Amino acid sequence: MGKKALQLASVASMIDQFNIPNIQILQSLGYEVDVVADFTNPGTITKERAEDLRKRLADMNVRVFDIAIPRSINPKAILSAYEQVKKLLDRENYNLLHCHSPIGGVIARQAAKEMRKNGLKVIYTAHGFHFYDGAPLMNWLLFYPIEKHYSRYTDVLITINNKDFKRASEKFKAKKTVKIPGIGVDTEKFAVCNVDKCTKRAECAVNNSDFLLLSVGELSKHKNQKIIIEALHKMKEEGSIDNVVYLAVGKGDQEEEFRNLINIYGLESHIKLLGYRNDIDKLCKTVDCFVHPSIREGLGIAPLEAMAAGLPLISSDVHGMKDYTEDGVSGCCINPTSIDEMVNAIKKMKENESFRKQCGHNNFLAAKYYDGKNTDEIMKKVYGDIVTY
Repeated sequence: MGKKALQLASVASMIDQFNIPNIQILQSLGYEVDVVADFTNPGTITKERAEDLRKRLADMNVRVFDIAIPRSINPKAILSAYEQVKKLLDRENYNLLHCHSPIGGVIARQAAKEMRKNGLKVIYTAHGFHFYDGAPLMNWLLFYPIEKHYSRYTDVLITINNKDFKRASEKFKAKKTVKIPGIGVDTEKFAVCNVDKCTKRAECAVNNSDFLLLSVGELSKHKNQKIIIEALHKMKEEGSIDNVVYLAVGKGDQEEEFRNLINIYGLESHIKLLGYRNDIDKLCKTVDCFVHPSIREGLGIAPLEAMAAGLPLISSDVHGMKDYTEDGVSGCCINPTSIDEMVNAIKKMKENESFRKQCGHNNFLAAKYYDGKNTDEIMKKVYGDIVTY
């Protein structure tokens, strides 16, 4: 019988955006690969995209198990997911389990405890711990002891930023702790993308003379796009918003709130909610500056893609983003709770073209370290060496 591996993520979007290369690497190493994720509520991709993902995985000979892995503390939902995952593990007799997301990681490792005694190897990728310098006390009280406890049931713990790697290496009990440069960016795709800027701007209903800001990510509290809206409202009130337009790509539970705010503030001509898009590379080549104001961020794939396209950043001075951002070098690093700092950063980017260009050049060079080829090489070694851990 051949080797079998299971990739488990909370939602289908995590498989789509982060784990296709991992699946391909496992297959190249001779594994038959299955996937567990919530395809009914697929996360940050549309249901149509999720169905397309099913078909692409089927074409890769990957079986999909649609299990609702909760993303919040819901005991009933967690128990249901655990029972389904446990049943799957008992039935399929996998050799390798690779799990993702805090709750998904707990469910998977709890379900795999007995199977590990029979040789099942478990890898857990922490896409940014919820406990970090400056995190709310509740995050430390809840997530830190849970992650520390379940690390002892982990053969390889993968981290994606320097702080998390240091903390996990020193405090946790995984057999091996590894740091990878994120989930990997296709830097060439973003570097060489060609686009007619005038046509693309017209498609987004903006003018060639507009100063364009772009963000990409789930419309949510922790991604914190609201502060951009509040900053533009303040700029409008003080009369400094002329020609500034913000394009927000993504879907999420704050979309209705954002639309209401835009209407209340009269910012319809300055803010465009674009929803889910599959042309991020072209949008990056069309705008002037990328904005990523997350309250927390394990590393951040979207700003790294923007960097690969040569864009300057307005970014939060937090957590994993500190690995590759520096105020005055990558762009403007701000306190993600400060409207005034966001306003000042937007003004600086708009008014100082030479600063934008220099930061964009710096970012283009820095992004190369995070290229998917580097990540894939590390993951290939992790998967290849897993039997020794």
